[in-house]
Amino acid sequence: MADPDYFVKLETSVGDVKLVVKPSWAPLGAKRFTELLDAGYFDGCRFHRVVSGFIIQWGIPADPKLYKKYGDNKIKDDPVKTSNKARTISFATSGPNARGSQMFVNLDDNSSLDGQGFAPFAEVLEGFECFNSVCKDYERSGPDQQLAKEHGNKYLAKEFPKLSYIISATRC
Repeated sequence: MADPDYFVKLETSVGDVKLVVKPSWAPLGAKRFTELLDAGYFDGCRFHRVVSGFIIQWGIPADPKLYKKYGDNKIKDDPVKTSNKARTISFATSGPNARGSQMFVNLDDNSSLDGQGFAPFAEVLEGFECFNSVCKDYERSGPDQQLAKEHGNKYLAKEFPKLSYIISATRC
């Protein structure tokens, strides 16, 4: 039996977002999200990748030590039980069984991702409109993810100062 659903508040630089984490959808993904949440991983985390009308991605922490602990420590895939429709959140991946700490919110119906193994584990309940205000200035020339992983917000704040970010993430 899956763990019970729980709620999370993302206090962001563009407004508050309320999520429901649904372990029944993707138990391994929900468990990893919980580990990250409990570690304070998302505090100060930038929305580093924006693809308008598609997704907004985050999950490279302010502190590179946290990335080494979680981002480089991959988890197995969950079967896709729920479609990647607007408002759902899935882990990004670099291949099979390669989910670490980066995730994205679907801005539209992205059911084409279902067959690629992206398993939603949460859904935005309130504040979805805040994602419309996330900085899009770097959409075509965004951060180098390797440098962001190595240097965290030291790199991101200097080179991409307008990036929107998560101030804190807490259960509610």
